[in-house]
Amino acid sequence: MTEKAEIPESLIKRFPLRMVHGIPLMEPIAQNWKHVEEFQARPDDLLIATYPKAGTTWMQEIVDLVNNGGDIENAKRAPFHIRVPFLELAFPDSGVEILNKTPSPRIIKTHLPFQLVPKSFWTLNCKTIYVARNAKDNAVSFYFFNKMNGVQPEPGPWDEYLQTFMEEKLSWGSWYDHVRRYWDEKDKHRILYLFYEDIKKNPAREIRKVMKFLEKDLGEEVLEKIVHYTSFQVMKENPMVNGSTVSSLIFNQSISPFMRKGEVGDWKHYFTVAQNEVFDADYQHKMVGTTLTFRTQISPDATDEKDEKVTQRRQ
Repeated sequence: MTEKAEIPESLIKRFPLRMVHGIPLMEPIAQNWKHVEEFQARPDDLLIATYPKAGTTWMQEIVDLVNNGGDIENAKRAPFHIRVPFLELAFPDSGVEILNKTPSPRIIKTHLPFQLVPKSFWTLNCKTIYVARNAKDNAVSFYFFNKMNGVQPEPGPWDEYLQTFMEEKLSWGSWYDHVRRYWDEKDKHRILYLFYEDIKKNPAREIRKVMKFLEKDLGEEVLEKIVHYTSFQVMKENPMVNGSTVSSLIFNQSISPFMRKGEVGDWKHYFTVAQNEVFDADYQHKMVGTTLTFRTQISPDATDEKDEKVTQRRQ
């Protein structure tokens, strides 16, 4: 993504969605799809995959710090979207073109559902970190992101947006299929499947999983440094992470901050009782048959032992 002064205002608009293999994607991505589909991964690529607003930037920062031994100054070398190029991004820049010029080892971001990820990633058995977030908080966060993002489709009022989420018609498609498919594929590929709520509850434990997956033994002191530097409040104040380097024509943070709250359970402030009942019934129908479970709230009083049992049931 280009920095503030480089994007002509005449180019900024809310792009419509176009179907790509049954998945609604923003028009520039659909128009550039051949290049995305034919993208050539490299064996040492690391893919960070999420549904939008599920902790993508958080995991990018964690991975960048782990890969660089917890070097805080090194993490300030460039904004997050420069350090971790966005594979399918096609406006204002092409993620594919940027990545083709990026030296190895590359960290790559995508919101693509499993079936649309370029096949070369799976053929080469590339490592992938997937972060999933509970549907209710994810829907709320994506709603506010779409309000402030000048190139995403207009979200409209909350009640209509929630219905669109349930109808699986948002950018990058169905949340339900997205989280389920990566879950189903995690044991067939090198996929580390993590949960937003677990990272929030016990960041040290979850970052240790990332370290192990990336084969990095950094010690407890470095781990504590990474935990602190990737906490929500610290990241919110960090211009290399908080979206302030992105053109205000794209990220209008006067409408809503790019890093808004970072909480678990914030959905309760937006769902009405009736909406929650309808959503729960629809959710149960769409998620029937899967072993995948989510927490829609976390208790600050829960013991580590109880928390560990919740996490273990998901593995």
